[in-house]
Amino acid sequence: MIRRRALLAVPLALPAWTGRAADAKSSGPANGTLLIVGGGDNSAAVIAAAQRHAGGAGARWIVIPTAQSDQNLSAKSKVPRFIAEHGAFTTLHARDPAVANSEAFVAPMTTATAVWIEGGRQWRLADTYGGTRTEQALHELLARGGLVAGSSAGASIMGSYLVRGAPSGREVLMSPGHERGFGFLRNVAIDQHIGARRREADLARLVAVHPEILGIGIDEGTAILVQRNVFTVVGPGIVAITDGATHDGRPYYVLRQGARFNLATWSVLPGSPG
Repeated sequence: MIRRRALLAVPLALPAWTGRAADAKSSGPANGTLLIVGGGDNSAAVIAAAQRHAGGAGARWIVIPTAQSDQNLSAKSKVPRFIAEHGAFTTLHARDPAVANSEAFVAPMTTATAVWIEGGRQWRLADTYGGTRTEQALHELLARGGLVAGSSAGASIMGSYLVRGAPSGREVLMSPGHERGFGFLRNVAIDQHIGARRREADLARLVAVHPEILGIGIDEGTAILVQRNVFTVVGPGIVAITDGATHDGRPYYVLRQGARFNLATWSVLPGSPG
């Protein structure tokens, strides 16, 4: 516990949302791009968005597989195929926060153009990287215009509120002690696999307790592409928005591919598909 407190005392770069308009309900990064994927197999649309915003042929990827269990990490590679085929990538993985807090560990991130955070269990990401130089380096990559992408657990960790962070099981929606995400999105909680696991309405329980939080649930093979305070839905599935209101008898409403959403006002932008 003493070592953990010391790590959390390490000064971090100011979060990406610092200094934004005080009346914004939620917000994204001031610079850079987020690609937040709902898990499952990556669709062609998600892969194309990742490649484009990572820097194309000149992309320098970092892959973080830490959300996986040790057994899964040893059983198979956790590098997405489209990154592995690209060739220029580095895998960063640790279990010890002291390692994650070292300059040597984060050194490859200083020249990266993009990071992919793999799925698994999000508490492993929070426990290893929260409050360390690794988390700081992710914010810095965004600040210089890079891409931070993640799927499943790698998606949920991007919100300010960490959904399903309990080490005891993914069924626990709110877990005291494991509620802090990396905060690339302010006042946002992100759920994933919502269609496959029947989670479309789950975030209503969280928003009822924390009405300042916007709930975003994302289908498998689908993503939100976030730049500043606007995101666009990418891929064939749905994105479910939970804002504390009732919509046609449900606690959420659905956005589909191409829809654009304003995080600052919690509103769908004109011209978005119905």
